[in-house]
Amino acid sequence: MTVQPIRLFGDPVLRTPADPVVDFDVELRKLVADLTDTMREQNGAGLAAPQLGVGLRVFAFDVDDVIGHLVNPVLEFPDVEEQDGPEGCLSLPGLYFDTKRRQNVVARGFNGHGDPVQIVGTGLMARCVQHETDHLDGVLFIDRLDAAGRKEAMKAIRQAQWYDPAAPPTVKMSPHAGGSPFGLGR
Repeated sequence: MTVQPIRLFGDPVLRTPADPVVDFDVELRKLVADLTDTMREQNGAGLAAPQLGVGLRVFAFDVDDVIGHLVNPVLEFPDVEEQDGPEGCLSLPGLYFDTKRRQNVVARGFNGHGDPVQIVGTGLMARCVQHETDHLDGVLFIDRLDAAGRKEAMKAIRQAQWYDPAAPPTVKMSPHAGGSPFGLGR
């Protein structure tokens, strides 16, 4: 097993947009295995490469008994239907906040060998794909909360056992906030 430590909120890698994958090689497939093993060990629904300190556009997922990964994802939304519900993150352990996301998504990208992949997701799968793709853009789910929600989240973060006051956290607005909070400028 190749379980790796997960970077926690406050680590700058979580706020840095990831680079596109250009080499579909053994190293990429090892990263995918590390992501999958670490995510499953932590009982997560998804895990993005920046959460392991790797600045590449790749994530793994495990939703409704569907385990997989996506490299260089591009999202499309077939409609404007939304969902609102609790969302958490392995980089903010133990914290959950109601977060609005699109209900349906089509994600296109590649597998670890460079073959084209498409995921059509609804509900939890759509939430997961959007959450993990946000990680690849340096966006955390708390960035999608309204001002009151972000204030509540920051208070909970500061009270969390894992919080490090020597590395003060920052919250930024989603880069997709203009117009629809779900628009994607990828």
